[in-house]
Amino acid sequence: MPRGRYSLHDPHDHTPLGEEHFHCAPGPSGWRYVARTTTPSGDPSGSVDLAVDDLGRPIRLELHAADWQVRGAALDGVTWVRTDPTGTHATEGNVRAHAFTGTSPAFLVAISRLLRLTPDSPETRVRLVAFTDPVLAPLTVDQSWALVKSEAHATDNGPLIVDEYQVSALDTGERHTVHIAGDVVLSAPGVELEELDTPPNTF
Repeated sequence: MPRGRYSLHDPHDHTPLGEEHFHCAPGPSGWRYVARTTTPSGDPSGSVDLAVDDLGRPIRLELHAADWQVRGAALDGVTWVRTDPTGTHATEGNVRAHAFTGTSPAFLVAISRLLRLTPDSPETRVRLVAFTDPVLAPLTVDQSWALVKSEAHATDNGPLIVDEYQVSALDTGERHTVHIAGDVVLSAPGVELEELDTPPNTF
């Protein structure tokens, strides 16, 4: 069960956004990722709990940020309930999308599991519901994913397979690179892996 810490920053101006302290593991139903987030000063700022099935579909999502809460799952596309800080108002949403996304690196791992690309696969389009900080506002986005290459890197625990993905935002044409090893993101826009106590799980 890898445990570690990501540092998060604004991908455009590199303003620090805080840290995400996580652990993740494959389970009987698929894969689960649990994390707590902190501000740049170290104060608690929220949490992430994502479980996906063997096919990479989100079977449970729970996000907390700035006292807002989202619970969601794959149901008729994806369905979620978003609750305000007072707890008096809850709004339900449903979109014909494949999965969720957001600030957490967990979503990148989950999407890579959902798409199961190979270097020979064509670019694959995916529709996602993104929950944007700081109030977890839902936004539907379309992306294109391609697995550029998989490389083996020698480590003390044997070879580590690193997958390099090219991800394109279809509304802006912006492209960026994501490196994933097993169920851990090594680097992505706005994400740096700072600590990891055990090797990533392989799927």
